[in-house]
Formats: sequence, C-alpha cells, structure tokens
Amino acid sequence: MSSQTPDTLDHAMARSGGIDTLLRDLTDRAVTEVPGAVACSLTVRRGARLMTLAGSTGLPSGLDLRQYENGAGPCVDAADTGCEQYAHDLVTEARWPAYTAYALSTGVRSVLALPLDVVDGAGAAVNFYALEPGAFAGAHEAARSFADRVAGAVNEALRIERQRASTADVRTALISRSIIDQAIGILMARERIDAQDAMERLRRVSQDSNIKLRDLCQDLVAQVTAKGGSRGGE
Repeated sequence: MSSQTPDTLDHAMARSGGIDTLLRDLTDRAVTEVPGAVACSLTVRRGARLMTLAGSTGLPSGLDLRQYENGAGPCVDAADTGCEQYAHDLVTEARWPAYTAYALSTGVRSVLALPLDVVDGAGAAVNFYALEPGAFAGAHEAARSFADRVAGAVNEALRIERQRASTADVRTALISRSIIDQAIGILMARERIDAQDAMERLRRVSQDSNIKLRDLCQDLVAQVTAKGGSRGGE
C-alpha cells in the first residue's frame, strides 16, 4: 500500500474494522491476486524473535512457526537477509531440510518469500505458499506488486504498536510518580520532615533493602491506606 496516501490507508482501515482485520483481509486477497498461491502470511521481527503478523484463512500455523523454531526457512531468510527466497519444488529443496519435511507433510510444494521494506530496519517478509511445484514461476511480478502494497499496512501496524507501547510507558511513569509523591507526603506528615529529606530517606531504604523505589512507596501507601480503612470500619 505504499502507493496509497495515508488518508486512503485510514479509509481502508475504517472499512475493514482496524489494522489487524485489514492485514488479514490483505493476506486473503493475496491468494486471489498472486497466481498459484493457496495461502499467504506476513512475518515481522519483534525484538529478537520473528512472528506472524497475519495469515490468510486456512493457513496452517506451523508453516511459519516451524521456521521460527528452527531459525531457518524461506520467510526467515527473506526477513533476515532482505533477499527474495524461492523454493521451486520442496521435494528437491536442500536449504532448509527440517522445515521442508514439515511443509511437504502439509501438502505445500512451492514457497515464495519476499522481504518487506519496513521502518527501523525491522525484518519482515510476505510469504506465499502453493500446492504445486513451480507454481510461482510466472507470478513473481504479481507477488512483488502485492509486497509493495502490503508494506504500507505493515508499517502502519508497527507504528500503532510503537505508539501504544509509548503510551503505556508514559502511563506507567505517571502512576509511579504519583505513588512516590504520596509516599513522600506520608513521610513528611509522619516524621515532620521536608520533601527532600523524605525522598532521600526513601531512596536510602530502597538501596539498603534492594527494593525498587516504586515498589517500596507502593507498599507504604498500601499500609497507610489499609490502616485508614480499618479505623473507618471501627
């Protein structure tokens, strides 16, 4: 979808019900757009591991998962090297013996994996599976065209994921700050000291007891809250 404007992608997401549904719809569409394909999946690297972002209807999960487990296979190599991987016939394929045996057991005879251009250099690939040997011999251009279009949606999915993670980090930081401020206030009232001395005392106890400052403050606030509730019930 790199040829589409962000507005076009937004409309596509709205029509499909969100980025996850859009990606699944795209993999289903690949089966009709790429001659020979009976299944399609999208592989992305998250941190140190690869995972399937979306897959077409009826895709056996093991077709990708076995590659991730073995650290070898067409989609792994495409994502890691940025080079196209084509297995004309898995019966005669020698590059990924452990994976090839499994793929053949599912009826797959030909695989085409194309790298996707994604942000931050994260490895990604779109994978096409066929039941006949040589099924993609004349379909490479159609597969590349599809890969160019789907890259935009994958990048959008990764952007949303990063945004959610960032929002969660900010929320966690705000909660931590609130807990620490409450603990400082408790010490100030209990010990009749100023905020700086209260903070220093909390830091010292945290270091001496090898307890994270936030956890220490949370325990203190919980204790005071529990005592307050107990008095209220008397």
